[in-house]
Amino acid sequence: MGAYLLLALAIAAEVSATVSLKLSEGFSKVGPSIVVVAGYAIAFVALAYVLKAGVPVSVAYAIWAAAGVALVAAVGIVFFKEPVNLAVISGLVLVIGGVVLIEAGSAH
Repeated sequence: MGAYLLLALAIAAEVSATVSLKLSEGFSKVGPSIVVVAGYAIAFVALAYVLKAGVPVSVAYAIWAAAGVALVAAVGIVFFKEPVNLAVISGLVLVIGGVVLIEAGSAH
């Protein structure tokens, strides 16, 4: 499996785990609690393989973290009706911009 496909798996697993963390209601619901533990385990194992495949840690972590933040924010806005305003949008743009800069800076 390609490194960036594994990175996508790590992102999807982390987002699923984070959303399930909210749904677990303090680990009082078994189903979402299992998804939390399994999702984070899958995310970190996949991320470890991404790093083993040679993707620089700064690039892999930046993409993983930024995509996770953006996707979790989108899920929160769409499914949990969390507020969206200029500050939220600006923050997401800055996070994504930071990843682009890290990627550009590491492309040697």
